[in-house]
Amino acid sequence: MNDRAGTQATADDLIDVEELIAAYYRRQPDVSIPEQRVVFGTSGHRGSSFNTAFNEHHIAATTQAIVEYRASIGIEGPLFLGADTHALSNPAKTTALEVLVGNGIHVLVDEYDDYVPTPALSHAILRYNNDPANKKKADGIIITPSHNPPGDGGFKYNPPHGGPADTDATSWIAERANELIASGLSDVKRAEPTGVDTYDFRGIYVDDLQNIIDMEAIKNSGITIGADPLGGASVHYWQAIAERYDLDLTVLNPLVDPTWRFMTLDWDGKIRMDPSSASAMASVLDHQGDFDIITGNDADADRHGIVTPDAGLMNPNHFLAVAIDYLYQNRRGWHPEAAIGKTLVSSSMIDRVAASLDRRLWEVPVGFKWFVPGLIDGSVAFGGEESAGASFLRKDGTVWTTDKDGILLCLLASEIRAVTGKSPSQLYDDLTARFGAPAYQRIDAPATPEQKAALKKLDGDAITATELAGEPIVAKLSRAPGNDEAIGGVKVVTENAWFAARPSGTENVYKIYAESFKGAEHLAQVQDEAKRIVDAALGG
Repeated sequence: MNDRAGTQATADDLIDVEELIAAYYRRQPDVSIPEQRVVFGTSGHRGSSFNTAFNEHHIAATTQAIVEYRASIGIEGPLFLGADTHALSNPAKTTALEVLVGNGIHVLVDEYDDYVPTPALSHAILRYNNDPANKKKADGIIITPSHNPPGDGGFKYNPPHGGPADTDATSWIAERANELIASGLSDVKRAEPTGVDTYDFRGIYVDDLQNIIDMEAIKNSGITIGADPLGGASVHYWQAIAERYDLDLTVLNPLVDPTWRFMTLDWDGKIRMDPSSASAMASVLDHQGDFDIITGNDADADRHGIVTPDAGLMNPNHFLAVAIDYLYQNRRGWHPEAAIGKTLVSSSMIDRVAASLDRRLWEVPVGFKWFVPGLIDGSVAFGGEESAGASFLRKDGTVWTTDKDGILLCLLASEIRAVTGKSPSQLYDDLTARFGAPAYQRIDAPATPEQKAALKKLDGDAITATELAGEPIVAKLSRAPGNDEAIGGVKVVTENAWFAARPSGTENVYKIYAESFKGAEHLAQVQDEAKRIVDAALGG
């Protein structure tokens, strides 16, 4: 924890926006240098123009690659294009538009030249593709590095299913983009982006919220809501929601500034718009007693933060458990066999809630993309990640978004408060009274690149230990129970505890997620033994 975590950003913490944008156009990547290549992670290509990792050549080449990819699989409908409030997002949007128009793609941008949250883009793609009148499928590009610091840019492709592209698509796009950069962009087509059509992302999304959230209950309850967009793309959405549904909702900070000078510093001393971090949300927490519910979103509004008067900022795992318990008892239009989706590093409190509801638990690897098929066909009614990202079905059991929706989860917190008369944190206390109070934490352990590569391919059978922190091991997993996909690491489970180990994609460490229903001391023992177990399996 940095000494300045949770304190107000100062002038020395701020990026030089003009220099950042100048570097976007001036610096040209050399794809023989790994750090300068186009690389798609779970949420697209990310980087800073200062590091020659997110520059005009990257975006021109990646957009051209997307054009070629969509043509190769027969996507002929429009492409929805949106961007968040990061400084590099608008230049990248301009570059992408030039390439899309140069290739004759029918592009739809925001009608009011507004910022576009990730869930609004997913909503738009699904709405278009679910209309029987539209014979040709649409897809989309959202330009955002999510909650990353102000100096970063991000570029993500969402195919016709509306969610994050799978690795078969992203690998193809990245490889082709790097080929285009290496050839000096000779095959990239560009044109002046004139005559581009528009789409009312905000109005259509906000109007449709009544079909997934009980907005009448929120209004009639009279509860007070404070919504902080943290300088992100949801800023105008919250005001529109307040006006459309006549809610007692105050937008706590309507300011958009690409330096994010109004933020408090995150745990490591960086400006990061993470609504699940108490350090990043410190200024929001100053209002803790002023509203019945306070919410926060990251820059593209795919993550949520929930603040209650009695408990402050809720742990994301805690809110997911409460949301699941509430929704599966109050959404009568959901199919009785619809499963509960969770990532394997989310809290086992969800497992216990699922058992009490007599619902099937669908546990998948890290990455929201795994929930997409189930959300589309209704076989999974809720999908959530421990990092404060989730989405769920409409009241009638049909798909809403196939990407994370932070606005939705924030509104759900208000519905829960309005309908039950209790805050989500009070309801979590009720769950712990029934099922126990777990201690959960993620830590890092050092690992060489070779050890990280070995861990990613490690088979659960390679773990020879039979006990973990005094309890018999009941499962050693290298594939997720829900869909039998590789988890890129291992998970070891006992009756009252578990740990999962996964290599970091950017640092020479591996991440250990661990939880114990036997208290903090037992959790520390689990973490200590987890390192020994993993190191032994890796030959360390």
